[in-house]
Amino acid sequence: MSDMPVLRVRDVRKRFGDHAALDGVNLDVHEGEVVTVIGPSGSGKSTLVRCVHQLESIDGGAMYLDGELLGYEMHRGHLRPLPDRKVAAQRGRMGMVFQQFNLFPHWSVLRNVIEAQVAVHGRRPEEAREEALRLLKRVGLAGKTDAHPRQLSGGQQQRVAIARALATQPRIMLFDEPTSALDPELVDEVLSVVLDLARGGMTMIIVTHEMSFAREVADRCVFMEEGRVVETGTPEEIFDNPASPRLQAFLSRFSGRATRTPDERILEEESTS
Repeated sequence: MSDMPVLRVRDVRKRFGDHAALDGVNLDVHEGEVVTVIGPSGSGKSTLVRCVHQLESIDGGAMYLDGELLGYEMHRGHLRPLPDRKVAAQRGRMGMVFQQFNLFPHWSVLRNVIEAQVAVHGRRPEEAREEALRLLKRVGLAGKTDAHPRQLSGGQQQRVAIARALATQPRIMLFDEPTSALDPELVDEVLSVVLDLARGGMTMIIVTHEMSFAREVADRCVFMEEGRVVETGTPEEIFDNPASPRLQAFLSRFSGRATRTPDERILEEESTS
C-alpha cells in the first residue's frame, strides 16, 4: 500500500432533516486495502458509501479520490458544485455494487456488462465484449452470457452486477451490503467472488452485516454508530479485543461461531466430528 490514500474522507457530514446520518466521518483507504464497515442498522454505513459515490450530496467536509476533490471545484476563490458531466466522470472511476442488483431486465447478461463500457467510457464494442466475457468467466458466469436477469438466481444477478462494476476498471470498489437481498443459501457464492477480488489486490470498501466475512476479507475494519466512526483497527483488534463498550455490546449479539472465519468453522466441525 502506498502512502497516498486512494480515497480520503475528511469530517464528512450528512443530514436527513433532523437526523445526522454522518457526523464528522474521517476515513482513509489506501491502494490495495480492503476496509469493511460494520455497525447497527441506521449507523450511517450505507450513507457513507453512497456519499463517496456521489449518489447523496454531503452537507460538510470533503472527499478526495487520488487527491482530486469530489463533487466540487474552485471558481473565483470559492467552491462550487461540479456540473453533472464532471460528477459522472468522477463516479465512473468508482465501482458500486448495491443491495439490489439494478440490472437492466430487458438486456442480456452480456449487454448489461458491455453497455457502460461503451456508452460511458467510450470503449470500442469489440474491446468491451472481450472484457465482459473475461469478467463473466471470473465471476463464474461464462455460460450465462445470453441469459436475462429474470432467468438468474439472486446470487447470479449480484455476480453480474459485480462484473459490470469491474468492467469500468475502477480505482476503488464500493459494496453496500451486497448480500442483504439474497436468500441465505446464495450468500456464499457472492462473498467468494468478493474475497477473490480482495486477494487480487482490489481496493475496496465493503459495508456488510456478515461478521465472519468482514473479519476474513478485511485489512482494516471500521465500526460505526450514530453517524460516527467509533472504532477502527485490524480484524483481530476489532473482533478479538474491542476497546469501546459500544463495539463490545454490538459484537455480543453475535455468537462466537458467527464471528469466526469459514476456515475456523470447518476446523471446529472437523474436531468435533
